[in-house]
Amino acid sequence: MIRLSSEKISEELKNLPGWSVKDEKLHKDFEFESFNQAFGFMTRAAMEIEKMNHHPEWFNVYNRISVDLMTHDAGGITENDIQLAKILNSLL
Repeated sequence: MIRLSSEKISEELKNLPGWSVKDEKLHKDFEFESFNQAFGFMTRAAMEIEKMNHHPEWFNVYNRISVDLMTHDAGGITENDIQLAKILNSLL
């Protein structure tokens, strides 16, 4: 995988509602009505994540989930990260 340029990332962010770049990673905070809804989202996401074999950094407290995406082998954000962000948004 090839690391994306800042310009390409900015272009992709226009089609990724709620996502931004934070600490050189794609970042989004999700908030749900309950822990069950947050956990359900994580469960659905896990199935897609495993298919891609591309695992996020995520953190869950009650009804909130923070997600950071980057490709360690490429040293930054790649198309895999963009694709996973799109999948996560589609699961809402």
